[in-house]
Amino acid sequence: MTLSAAELSRYHRHIALPEIGRDGQERLKRAQVLVVGAGGLGSPAALYLAAAGVGTLGLVDCDRVELSNLQRQVLFDSAAVGQLKTEAARERLLALNPEITVVAHTLTLRAENVLETLRDYDVILDGTDRLTTRYVVNDACVLLRKPLVSAAIHRFEGHAMTYLPGRGPCYRCLFPAAEEGAVANCAQAGVLGVLPGVLGAIQATEAVKILTGIGEPIVGRLLTYDALELRFLELPVTRRADCAVCGEHPTITAPQEEEALCDSVVHSQVRRIDATALRDLLAAERARASLELIDVREPREFDTAHLPGARNIPLADLERRLRDLTRERTPVFICRSGRRSLVACTLAVLGGIAAPAHLEGGLLAWAAQVDAGFEVAAG
Repeated sequence: MTLSAAELSRYHRHIALPEIGRDGQERLKRAQVLVVGAGGLGSPAALYLAAAGVGTLGLVDCDRVELSNLQRQVLFDSAAVGQLKTEAARERLLALNPEITVVAHTLTLRAENVLETLRDYDVILDGTDRLTTRYVVNDACVLLRKPLVSAAIHRFEGHAMTYLPGRGPCYRCLFPAAEEGAVANCAQAGVLGVLPGVLGAIQATEAVKILTGIGEPIVGRLLTYDALELRFLELPVTRRADCAVCGEHPTITAPQEEEALCDSVVHSQVRRIDATALRDLLAAERARASLELIDVREPREFDTAHLPGARNIPLADLERRLRDLTRERTPVFICRSGRRSLVACTLAVLGGIAAPAHLEGGLLAWAAQVDAGFEVAAG
């Protein structure tokens, strides 16, 4: 598929890159990419992929544009309020680049339609804010052997990871199961308007790299972003031999709705302790003796300040060091904001540790509710 004179001019800055060149740009023109969710993450991702010259761009969404979307969903303007997101997005993307094809999938992805919807696309980007959809998409990509770039956002933080068939772990390897509502959506918790722009741009970058064969995707790594501190953190993720969909003996051989295949065992075993409750437990000698405080921040953060008696096991090292934990005591995982400690609890449950706990809100909550003088290092 050759490039027209207009396309050679439009994509000149890409073609000038030796790593991409004309061949890479023609690969982009032949490519088909599906963006699941035309919201905060899907908006910047779709805009950049359209601008980059991805030949066919599919959009999945069933919602209409609301006024509250405009704070972060840059695909839309005030005139689009009330329109179907897929149709408004299609119009906007074709105005940006009339050389591409945009396919509107105005539907909710479910077990019964996900394979047919994803089948013809080369790369899938997941920007949905529904956990059940996230798992349906992940499982379908594993079953179809499709590359998947996942991202999620919450308040001031976000994370991204890429799945490549046969090369690394899938999303379920890291988060085997989740309970709908366990993570508040944007309407409930709020979100910094520019945050999805960062993560959506990362998703588009990964897609372009995969399609052109350049660079190294974030496979086997969870990339986290803290907008308040403007810091990225990278955590290694390994493929689980017991993963229900990509493991050695998969139990998921066809897409299923998450509610039907999971009773949220992992999350039901995690205890959440707020800062004042932890303070009271530590003050009671008997209760204190039954707890083991595990600080999963990086050593630099731990050295700045930590709770008395806490051990430092960075999250990246935790899975291989679970055997070091005292099985007679309840581990209480601690981090800066509560995000890493919740991942630590998941790893602990999967490692056979019953009822681990984590400090909700992390040490930021401790400083706000218990000890105003406690110094919390930047993440």
